[in-house]
Parts: sequence; C-alpha cells; structure tokens
Amino acid sequence: MQLLEQAAEGPRLVGSTPLDAVEAQAEGQTSLVVVFEAFRDGRGFSLAATLRERGWRHRLVAAGDVLPDQARHLHRSGFDAVELPPGSDPGAWRRMLGAFTTVYQPATDPARPARPAWNRRAARPPAAVDTHALARTLNARLAGADATTILRTVLDPGLGLKIAVLSSFGAEAAVLLDHVAEADPAIPVIFLETGQHFLQTLSYRRQLSEQLGLSDVRIVIPDPAELARIDPTGTLWQTDPDACCDLRKVRPLARAAEGFTALITGRKRHQARTRHGLDIVEVVDGSLRINPVAAWVPDQIAAHAEARDLPRHPLVDQGYASIGCWPCTQPVDSGEDRRAGRWSGVDKVECGIHLGRRQAALSA
Repeated sequence: MQLLEQAAEGPRLVGSTPLDAVEAQAEGQTSLVVVFEAFRDGRGFSLAATLRERGWRHRLVAAGDVLPDQARHLHRSGFDAVELPPGSDPGAWRRMLGAFTTVYQPATDPARPARPAWNRRAARPPAAVDTHALARTLNARLAGADATTILRTVLDPGLGLKIAVLSSFGAEAAVLLDHVAEADPAIPVIFLETGQHFLQTLSYRRQLSEQLGLSDVRIVIPDPAELARIDPTGTLWQTDPDACCDLRKVRPLARAAEGFTALITGRKRHQARTRHGLDIVEVVDGSLRINPVAAWVPDQIAAHAEARDLPRHPLVDQGYASIGCWPCTQPVDSGEDRRAGRWSGVDKVECGIHLGRRQAALSA
C-alpha cells in the first residue's frame, strides 16, 4: 500500500456517505478519497470493501483520523493508498504493513490473494522444485518486467519458494531494499559482516533499515574457529584476497542460505564486465538468484533514490562507486569503471558469493 505525505487527488467523501451518493460521485473518476472522521468509526472500511465488491477497480485512498495499527486492515479492506496524517511516522506504517504475513480469510486486497492459513494447512507439501526449469520459465515470463512485478511474481506463495534478500548495504543498495520494503518489509535480509567493513557502511545499514522498516536484517559473521585458524592476524587479504573472501563471505553465506530456495540480490548489468549478461533469474549452487534491478542504469538509480528520498551511502560523496571491505576498496576517478576501486591492481572483480562454491573454488 502506498503511503502519501501530501493530499491525494480525487473527490473526498466521509466514510458515512451513503453508497448511492458515493457511486454517483465516483462516476468517471479514477481516484476516490475516503475520509475517516474518527479512527474508531469503521464505516470507511465497510465502504471500501463494498465498493471493491461492486466492481470499483480504480484508486481508493484512506485519509483523516487513521492510525498505523489500522494499516493492514485498510489494505485488506480495499484501500491501495493512505494519506498520512500530519506528524505521522512513515516507518511505523511500513512496520505495521509487514508485521503479519498470514491471512485467515479472503478479502478484497489484491496483494494477498493466496489461500488462507486454514486452507494451506490442509494442502500437500510442494514437490521438489526443478530450479533450472523454473529459472527458464521465470526469465521468459519476466522479460522486460519492472522490479515491482518481478518481486510480486517470485514472492507469490504458489511458487513455493522460501526467499531471503542478500544485501551489502553498499553504494546502490537502497534502490533494491526500497522495493523489498514496499513488497514485504519482513522478508529476511542477509548482511555478511566480514569484520572489515567501513564504519560508514555499518551506520548506513542501521539508518537504511530503520527508515525502510526492514524488520528481519540478519547479521552473518565468519565462523570464529575458521577465522582463528585461517586468518589469525586479519591480514589474509594482503596475500590471498580470494581466500579472504571465501572465509569471510562465501562460506558464511552458504551457511546462512541453508533453508532458502532463492536469494534476491541488487546486482546490475552495468556494474562489471562479469555482469553484462546477468539474467533476472539464475541458478547458483542449486538455488535461485533473483536480480530485480539487473537492467537498471546509474541515472535510473539516482532518479529513484531522489524521488523516494532515500539516504545515500556516506562514502559515495567521497568517490566510492562500489563499496566492500575497507582493505580492498578505494575511490574511483571520473570515467573509470564503477568497480575499478574493488581489488585495485589485482585480477579480481567478484568476491565469489555470486559464483557459487564450486566456481569460486575454481577461480581461486
């Protein structure tokens, strides 16, 4: 559901308006605003649900005395936007929209048409997924689709996927995470805490997570015993950057991804030569990697971030176009490849987490 911080367009009708009067004013309109005169007055919910049942397919906006606690019920009743009351915290509304993901009866909201919980309990467990076949099907189906459509498609419970998001909270991470938060802020987000991140990245992770209302950010660290045995001095990056990435990122991700059948990433084709042919859906180590913003270019990313008022990673203004661990990341000059600052001077452009364990081992 869209959160509006300014007045919505369209006729404004109080929730107590008779249905025939509402339908008369709705004639020829593409948007209606239902104003709640008191948060305890449920007539606005009933009006929205009735309009949807009677075939109204255009925009319905809730306004007036509404509370974040009512966000999910507004959405389930048929509203697809809410005009936030003055002084409202958008983050609180996003958190309430994502607080519950299970439904117990059908309703009018288009975002959750899945079988209710009582029906799902009786269903047989899904058959094993042929990931390669599913990837081919999804790539054909999603060719040219926008990021929102891609996310809605792969999050459809009918696919039977268990999904998490993989994010570095780097220079361009906000765009994907903003789309994820709109789709479902409760989706698990995996952050690989290598122990060698910039402090600015850790602060940015907290800031962005709070602003977007992401409620399940999982901090994944290297195995302490492996770290003590393989890199006791913390200087492995100097002598063997591939081994350092394997220890601090590839192995921890393999453990963290157990139980998930798909990971959503923010990779884009423009970022590196190794990503020019990036598909929307790939298969890595037998599970799916989904890249909703693969086709996005820098100007599109900047425009979306500005339109959505997304915070920038603090290091971007210092010339860092791609941000990883501090020992292996440096600013880039104007006109340079955006990932030229990663592992500068070394024939390495990927950390290995997107290659899979076998390919990462072969490239080491």
